[in-house]
Amino acid sequence: MLSDRFTAALTYATELHAQQVRKGSGVPYIAHLLGVASIALEYGANEDEAIGALLHDAIEDQGGAATREEIRRRFGDNVTAIVDGCTDSDTTPKPPWRQRKEAYIAHIPTASSSVLLVSAADKLYNARSILKDYRVLGESLWERFQGGKEGTLWYYRALIETFNKTRPTAIVEELERVVSEVEMLASQK
Repeated sequence: MLSDRFTAALTYATELHAQQVRKGSGVPYIAHLLGVASIALEYGANEDEAIGALLHDAIEDQGGAATREEIRRRFGDNVTAIVDGCTDSDTTPKPPWRQRKEAYIAHIPTASSSVLLVSAADKLYNARSILKDYRVLGESLWERFQGGKEGTLWYYRALIETFNKTRPTAIVEELERVVSEVEMLASQK
């Protein structure tokens, strides 16, 4: 069961991301955070992992080091470690896209099981969104992504390979199914 800590994290995440929308869609960003938390819970997340899922983009997108310390103060070291493990950059401006993605992939083999779960939930949510939007928008979808079509497909395939080498799980199997469907659709275009 989830406690008042989860409710507090939900409120905090909503406040942090209140002015943020998903790339290209205009959907309030909180929808992504709720979706990632839902997926993580469906795959067995405990409360710290569910809170980490709600806050997984907070350091990267909403304040860097100051936000990290606020997360630590409110939710503790374990949640902070999960959020840190899901963060590919905490500086502004961010390093170049490919460099950030390669560094993120390189850290997966040493990540905790909690970070692996929340990261995979995030990537699964994103892959499902890509698939849904690709069916509607076609090739123009790739304009949303810094890596474009080729880079984005490379990133998701590399993530799956690394997750599978590190610790294959049911969530990674589902991620692979969704990404394979995106790849199949992309090869037909």
